[in-house]
Amino acid sequence: MFKRYPFLFSVLLLGYAFLYLPIISLIVYSFNESRLVTVWGGFSTKWYGELVNNGPLLDAAWLSIKIGAMNATLSVVLGTLAALALVRFRNLRGHQSLGVMVTAPLVMPEIIIGLSLLLLFVAMEQLIGWPAGRGQVTILLAHVTFSMAYVTVIVQSRLAHMDRSIEEAALDLGARPVKVFFRITLPMIAPALMAGWLLAFTLSMDDLVIASFVSGPGSTTLPMVVYSSVRLGVSPQINALATIIIGVVAMAVLIAGVVLYRKEMRKQQEG
Repeated sequence: MFKRYPFLFSVLLLGYAFLYLPIISLIVYSFNESRLVTVWGGFSTKWYGELVNNGPLLDAAWLSIKIGAMNATLSVVLGTLAALALVRFRNLRGHQSLGVMVTAPLVMPEIIIGLSLLLLFVAMEQLIGWPAGRGQVTILLAHVTFSMAYVTVIVQSRLAHMDRSIEEAALDLGARPVKVFFRITLPMIAPALMAGWLLAFTLSMDDLVIASFVSGPGSTTLPMVVYSSVRLGVSPQINALATIIIGVVAMAVLIAGVVLYRKEMRKQQEG
């Protein structure tokens, strides 16, 4: 490949290096003896030990993980329902409006979304008394608002290209629509649901701008802690925590890839 397309191969290598060298550097310096993250002082795992005793950082990480998991689950449920409405009920009144409203967060600047949600939560608290202040609930609602749009697009694409003959055959044989959905449709769109869940979780873990608008005292997420610590210099403990997160994510992606590969091989053998 390099001999036939040297320029394209070089650009590909530069692109991967640009993406992954900073991550590799972060992992390496998480084992740095020195407190300075850019000066190598020898191999050490002491920052992982100090990370265990860093309560505020661990609390922020746990809050982000908890909100991310709940956000991903709710986004998959709501996004799947929205995708079904957009694909299967095209003649429904308000179909175009629903499509615009669902996809609007994809192109809306985050600062606009954060400010508008803040104003909405303040108005709701004044009118009905809920949500009481800004905290985990408001962060979760805000994350679901924009994460659901990404899940809807992924599931909508899968539903639009799915062969409906199997569903129609099951309906002709007397199966109820609900049973057809859970026994046939859901397994067929399972890869899209998994991709949407992982994307929604990642978006929630990565969000800083919107969470800064809708969070309150006692509800500081991990990106907010990392951003605030940058002003005083990045602590090696953050490198250690980031390395742990990268390891967990890499393991999850590897397991998901193996499961999907085995499922595909089983289908080929059965076919």
